[in-house]
Amino acid sequence: MAGSNFIDYVKIHCTSGKGGKGSTHLLRTRGNAKGGPDGGDGGRGGHVIVRGNSQMWTLLHLKYRKHIKAEHGGDGSRMDRHGSDGDDRYIDVPLGTVAKDPDTGEILFEITEDGQEQVLMQGGRGGRGNTHFKSSTNQTPRYAQPGEEGEEGWRILELKVLADVGLVGFPNAGKSTLLSAVSAAKPEIADYPFTTLVPNLGMVAYRDYQSFAIADIPGIIEGASEGKGLGHRFLRHIERNALLLFMIPADADDHRKSYDILLEELRKYNPDLLDKQRLLAVSKSDLLDEELEAEIAKELPEDLPHIFISSVTGKGIQELKDLLWKKLNE
Repeated sequence: MAGSNFIDYVKIHCTSGKGGKGSTHLLRTRGNAKGGPDGGDGGRGGHVIVRGNSQMWTLLHLKYRKHIKAEHGGDGSRMDRHGSDGDDRYIDVPLGTVAKDPDTGEILFEITEDGQEQVLMQGGRGGRGNTHFKSSTNQTPRYAQPGEEGEEGWRILELKVLADVGLVGFPNAGKSTLLSAVSAAKPEIADYPFTTLVPNLGMVAYRDYQSFAIADIPGIIEGASEGKGLGHRFLRHIERNALLLFMIPADADDHRKSYDILLEELRKYNPDLLDKQRLLAVSKSDLLDEELEAEIAKELPEDLPHIFISSVTGKGIQELKDLLWKKLNE
């Protein structure tokens, strides 16, 4: 996924179809000049429907498609003919897409399965024809219902990457290097902050043809929960991960403080993130000896499983896979 092609937030204006009006037709034939009502109902207006598509990874296709309109329903006609329903308009989105009301911030629904459909804007109901209003006191009603208006308004579609494991760390913690080492993903890797500007997703092959998904999330900085750096652009992706793998480089000045800062940014953004399973990997540890590893281990929280790894030499990589798989299947 090229950085310029990854779009995870769009605001679109949607209009569902208006319902068709009911018919006021009265039956008139050569042998029956004063027949009763035979006006049919109007058709339903088209819905605007969001549909999950597992082959999509971005909302790029909606970036320049700001207005989406469904068709109006057809009017009813004589001989109780029902008006045609308006065609629905489908919006295909990647799995993990959330629909929101832009005014209230309310989450309307989430798309998590391929082929899942949710109505974003409801089409108006068709009006009833005059046959419904015939009574003993009014044998020939000359009125029918108009169709209901459709819905119209702005909606936000926001993508939260679906992955089993989310990588959490400061810029240059080695997250992209790890992803490239354990999967076929090829993220951009360089020695400067924010090399990763968009989430990268990779599938990790495991024993016996098993696999799990791991996401490289852009690096956290202090104040990310308030929108500094890449801020909320990436924190929302962490919400969908089953397990969080914190990554702190071996050459960090203070490993415990680094972990505490990362954890605090997640807490400020969404306290529920602290309920997720957590692991800690000390990256770039190929130059550490056993004594230095023991010193660093003393700094780390006792209740947090940790492992020393090097994506360059492969140190601890298989053990990390085993640990991740075990935690994901507990």
